[in-house]
Amino acid sequence: MTSPLEPSQVPGPPYSPSSSRPGGSRAGRVLRSIASAVLIVLACVLVPVTVLTVWVHGIALDTDRYVATMKPLASDPAIEKAVHHRIVDAVDVRVDGKRATSEIAAWLQSQGLPPRAAAAVRGLAPQLDAAAHAAVDRVATRFVESDRFEKLWTTANRTAHSTVVHALTGKGRGAVGVSEGTVTLDVGAAVDQVRKQLVDAGVKPAENIPDVEKQMVLFRSDKLDQLQGAAHALDVAGNWLPVLTVLIAAAGVLLARHRRRALAKTALGAALGCLIVSIGLVVARRFYLDRLPPQLLSEAAAAAVFDRLLHFLKVGLRTVIVLGVVVALGAYFVGPGRVPRAVRGGADRSADSVARWADTHGVRTGRAGTWTEANRKWLTLGVVLLLALLFALWNDPTAATVLLLVVVLLAVLAVIALLAADGRRAAPEKQEAPE
Repeated sequence: MTSPLEPSQVPGPPYSPSSSRPGGSRAGRVLRSIASAVLIVLACVLVPVTVLTVWVHGIALDTDRYVATMKPLASDPAIEKAVHHRIVDAVDVRVDGKRATSEIAAWLQSQGLPPRAAAAVRGLAPQLDAAAHAAVDRVATRFVESDRFEKLWTTANRTAHSTVVHALTGKGRGAVGVSEGTVTLDVGAAVDQVRKQLVDAGVKPAENIPDVEKQMVLFRSDKLDQLQGAAHALDVAGNWLPVLTVLIAAAGVLLARHRRRALAKTALGAALGCLIVSIGLVVARRFYLDRLPPQLLSEAAAAAVFDRLLHFLKVGLRTVIVLGVVVALGAYFVGPGRVPRAVRGGADRSADSVARWADTHGVRTGRAGTWTEANRKWLTLGVVLLLALLFALWNDPTAATVLLLVVVLLAVLAVIALLAADGRRAAPEKQEAPE
């Protein structure tokens, strides 16, 4: 006798094992898997691009961020040396020692000075020129090492911030100029300060300093026009690209059949993308320094400027790398693998041991423990979401921020585990209590 539930007796299309599985037809599951993979790969590619976008916004549009980036250069030895040389070359107070000593020797000779002594006076011309140059050198050195130079440097960069937009987008004017692939900073204010100090020190020829070139090269590249175009495109996309990247990554994870694995792969892929960009920056730095003409800027000064301009970009890349590794590890340790189960089991046993010790010393959590045990899953999820929101709202997060939030998360999870362990001990006691 045939059972009424057998496939041969059920009306409708023939029985198919795949049609009884959750998630729809096999073709639908394949399409979802393909869509998930495409979205995850796209998100992994967009993450480093998004970090670049945020950096462009911070450098080009945030004055405080730009000033904070450039301010340390005022006390950088390489920059101090470069500015010192530029100031000395610009001031270049030269006393005509040969003419001055000749006139003095002629006058002394007319007063009866022997010819040999007059010739000795004429021979002092190089020493007179060297003395004037040494005076300029001392004043310039004291100036670039003083707090006044740091204040002047900071003020100049703040007031000239609009020209950084010019350097990246080709718009704006100011102390920073862009011409034929070269970005320069006008150090005229520093030269004026040194000239005033020289006059005050009694070097009167400084009053007649001619109007000379007073530009310091910050950056030079034959590809600057292309960089400007790329920076403009990133600037336009900057407001929406971070949000779009998060939505694409979330959609890829949600469409995946194994979401925990998809989350881990997305996190590791984003970290790998940022690592590749970080390595690329190291190569680009060496490539740039090797091709910088030494007469424009010393290699040490050029390296200092390059490193400072990319400081926050490097911090952002390191942050994403650490965050990606942390998320991937978290996804792994909540999974069903043997090692994750062993770790979670060991943590629960440790919590139970602490709860037993506390019980023997009269320390109990009461209803708080039982409630925590009953709602442990939702409490854990709430803490994770809260810390994720805190990270999203954190101003300029770094890799240290990620590690700090991880430590906080582990501490909170430990407290929840201890409360839940005491709740588990209290539950059997309530069941065994007499009516």
